[in-house]
Amino acid sequence: MKKAQVPYNTNLAAEFWVLSALYRLGVEAHLTLGNKKSIDILIHGNSQTIYTVDVKGLADSYDWPVDNIKVLNNPNHFYILLSFEGKILEPLVSPSVWIIPSNQIEPFVRRFKTRVIVSRALVKRDGSKFKNAWHYFSQLADVEPPLAPTQ
Repeated sequence: MKKAQVPYNTNLAAEFWVLSALYRLGVEAHLTLGNKKSIDILIHGNSQTIYTVDVKGLADSYDWPVDNIKVLNNPNHFYILLSFEGKILEPLVSPSVWIIPSNQIEPFVRRFKTRVIVSRALVKRDGSKFKNAWHYFSQLADVEPPLAPTQ
């Protein structure tokens, strides 16, 4: 089947991929349901704190459309920018992921007359500290990390 003929739901694929990664870290995470939502995942932290995640997923390597983005001064809200890099039909290929706290997303946002985006070029150029930044969530895990192997 040709790529153009394959129906896929990028937003759900991205949300479930992130949810899977969070569970693998031992984080108690829950997917929210709805059509036009700005919170995709809720995370219950160890100190009874709730963390929220807005997942922006792309099948290819483009800018992320973020017309509903809210730049918040909230250290408990995160944007996870995910790109399947044109390989969404290859389940063995992991996507590229950047995890950016909402209070640090503004430098990457570009506003135009008819749309708002997070610039992929800016994220790649200036956002290296956010690439695979799962450390924001690993501290919330309910389990202890495995011991390093001994030699």
